Amino acid sequence: MNPQDRQKIAQVAQSEPQHLAHSLPAEFYQAGLFTALDQTHVLHRSWQLAAHVSQLTQVGDYVVHQLGDLPIIVVNTGQGLKAFHNVCRHRAGPLAFENGHGKTLMCKYHGWNYHLTGELKSAPEMHTTPGFEVSDYQLPEVKLQSWQGMVFVALHDDVPELDAVVDGISQRIEPIDLNAMRFHRRDEFILDCNWKVYIENFLEGYHLPHVHPGLNQLLDYKSYQTELSKWYSYQFSPLDAGSGFYGEGQAHYYFIYPNTMLNILPNRLQTNQVLPLKHNQTKVIFDYYYPEFEDREALIEQDRVFSDEVQDEDIMICEAVQKGLDSGSYDKGRLCMKRETGLYHYQELIRAAYRRYTDQS
Repeated sequence: MNPQDRQKIAQVAQSEPQHLAHSLPAEFYQAGLFTALDQTHVLHRSWQLAAHVSQLTQVGDYVVHQLGDLPIIVVNTGQGLKAFHNVCRHRAGPLAFENGHGKTLMCKYHGWNYHLTGELKSAPEMHTTPGFEVSDYQLPEVKLQSWQGMVFVALHDDVPELDAVVDGISQRIEPIDLNAMRFHRRDEFILDCNWKVYIENFLEGYHLPHVHPGLNQLLDYKSYQTELSKWYSYQFSPLDAGSGFYGEGQAHYYFIYPNTMLNILPNRLQTNQVLPLKHNQTKVIFDYYYPEFEDREALIEQDRVFSDEVQDEDIMICEAVQKGLDSGSYDKGRLCMKRETGLYHYQELIRAAYRRYTDQS
């Protein structure tokens, strides 16, 4: 990167005090300098939610995921869970296209076959190649830790300890136990907006009365609050006593930097992973988990209908916001500190990640 671009990043990434807080400038959401930085200095240098242990109960079970722009595979090896690059050492073929089960991991391109622990087992016809040794090849491993039944991965060893990242969440959501949840289904959506637009929409309840009439009835907007921790923000509200098919209790909405959401309600966990595809296109992965309880199937169906309604509303507004950011009409605006502290917190973490890049350059 040339000195002019580095200087520009340093200038726009300066921290802002809360009482003067603005949104990030429009160029943060457009093609150019920040697209690559989001991959290398935000997503690649953080914990990413990859799976739940309920998907990996048997030896040979595996789950595929995307860590930034890196395909990965999480495997029950029989000696614990491990995560590897889902990239064959021969010519970069995939070991799996989707979640599954196998005694080995076989590349879908040329059939190179790996043990569940990542060592190459066999390679068709490669015995004819002078100097080729099976023992020379091993899938690169990815850092992995579990919390509350959820499996997180990271590319670099210098990420904070996962226990520090999620500190306090387990105690706050009691008596809900996420370990008791079981994977039910996955939905994926492609949005025509920058990934940060979608995250910022999640991080504030300011838009609820205007975008989500159904959700606004479920939650008590006047009691809706946001609390901040070092690596996550927490939005919560009592459930309206007269509207809840989820049961009595509280709605917990956690955002774990930089792109993981935990939407926790009585008898339901919904996780979201937000993955940039291009500067103005985003994949959002919704995974749904439920414990065993009476009338489970009825709640699952109601939850599906309700969640799809909320997601359709979010897609509509996020895509409209991206058009505004791309229009040339807008640069940045003031934030409402009563309702947008979670947004401010996230943007300060993004600014800090960009500053670390300029400090290391």
